[in-house]
Amino acid sequence: MSTVKTLVQCDFDGTITEKDISFLLLDAFAQGDWRQLLRNYKEHKISVGEFNTRAFAMIKADERTLLASLKGEVKVRAGFHELVNYCQGKCFRLVIVSNGLDFYIRAVLKDLGLGEAEVHAAQASFHPEGMEVQYVGPDGKRRDDGFKEAYIKSFLKLGYRVVYVGNGDSDVAPAKFAHHVFATGDLLAYCRDINLKCRPFETFLEVVEELNLM
Repeated sequence: MSTVKTLVQCDFDGTITEKDISFLLLDAFAQGDWRQLLRNYKEHKISVGEFNTRAFAMIKADERTLLASLKGEVKVRAGFHELVNYCQGKCFRLVIVSNGLDFYIRAVLKDLGLGEAEVHAAQASFHPEGMEVQYVGPDGKRRDDGFKEAYIKSFLKLGYRVVYVGNGDSDVAPAKFAHHVFATGDLLAYCRDINLKCRPFETFLEVVEELNLM
């Protein structure tokens, strides 16, 4: 793999972190039945973009309050620093592409000493009447759906061999485009259901070990 341009596209919530941070925030601050929206998303009645846009509009707290609530609540999956160091050493481009919100992703990464990491996520703005969330694709245009797919397609067009790392429903579509897939959680179950080749993982140490064998 070292003879070609390689990019690792990695999800954030539930992949880099052990828990979904967006769910923690919605449970604590959403003024409305956001879990009904989640059920609608799980049943494919609405897109992940629509789910996040409508659910986070139920949050009226400011950024400082939200970030303060996460202190001591965020656990990072074991081996993430090792993955970052491995990618740097191999000149692999590591890109975090997430349907989560940029403000908390960047805050967590900064706390890890990784404030310069490349991140593409939902852009959030805070208002007394509720948070506004929007997704902007690699072409600079707003997207309502297919955010992760748009990025992996853009990376493929640039000639990268893409390694995909994810855990959730929203990782299914982009994983189908990747050269190699590392899967856990719901993504792993889906890959097994449709016989999509993937490598199961529990920690990023396993990802590094497998990358080293490619």
